[in-house]
Amino acid sequence: MKFLKGLALTVLSLLLFLSLSVFGLVLTLNYTILNPDFVTSEVDRLDACALAKEALSQQIPGDEPYITEALDNTFAELEPWLKEQVNSNINSSYDYLLGKSEDLTLSLPMQPVADALKSNIREAILNTPPPELAGMPPAAVEMYLEEVSRQIDEMLPPSFEFDLSSMSPEVRAQLEQAREITGYVQLGYKALIGLILLLVGLIILINREVRSSTRSLGTTFLISGASGYAGAIIAPNLVQPQLAQLGLPAQIQGWLPQLISDFVTPLQMLGIGLVAGGVVLIIVSFVYKSRQPSF
Repeated sequence: MKFLKGLALTVLSLLLFLSLSVFGLVLTLNYTILNPDFVTSEVDRLDACALAKEALSQQIPGDEPYITEALDNTFAELEPWLKEQVNSNINSSYDYLLGKSEDLTLSLPMQPVADALKSNIREAILNTPPPELAGMPPAAVEMYLEEVSRQIDEMLPPSFEFDLSSMSPEVRAQLEQAREITGYVQLGYKALIGLILLLVGLIILINREVRSSTRSLGTTFLISGASGYAGAIIAPNLVQPQLAQLGLPAQIQGWLPQLISDFVTPLQMLGIGLVAGGVVLIIVSFVYKSRQPSF
């Protein structure tokens, strides 16, 4: 009987350790990749305007100083608006991914960008005319500005819009699969909480004694928390050198270390919590005195 009790406690403690380990990963996913607030805050840290400015500058012909000045002024003016648009699209994406919406529509109006760019180019040229416009009459300068505006209108569509109907079947299938996986992760998160509580209850029920229960649970919590915290510390050091070899833009290279650090933070916090809880339980197991029977 004593052997069976010990075997049952060993199996339950092992299952509890594995459940806590898996729960740490699921918790991390729920609080990071599957959390639109986390994604929004990380995108805000990324200099998305610099990336967008670089992409737009490659489409605009010429390397005149007024182009650079106009781009700088345009994205400085539109930065709050661009962040608002990006955040709105992130929330729309997660509404679909998390099952809150059955449709996915992403939209980025480009008319404000075109209007601001044309206005800033006009201002830059009028303030500091390029050599080819020096000494030309106002009418000729105005014709040149109209031609620049026409080219910008041709390069930038009124808006970029994507929805499920405009995507290829392969992309739609991948999105649907991602949606299913997200549902499984959310279900697993709740199921693991229930399983952990059940295992804790069974360990207490089999022990039927405070000292042995707290010591058994404390040891499992301590080992699980320490291993999870160690994994959260080691993983970024293994991943970052690999990412550095991908030749990503400088803005993304500078952003990735903070992203990785923020990504493992929930796992670190869970590890610290489990270690603290484990230490407390182990201390209780040593200081607790069993109630002496009265005669």
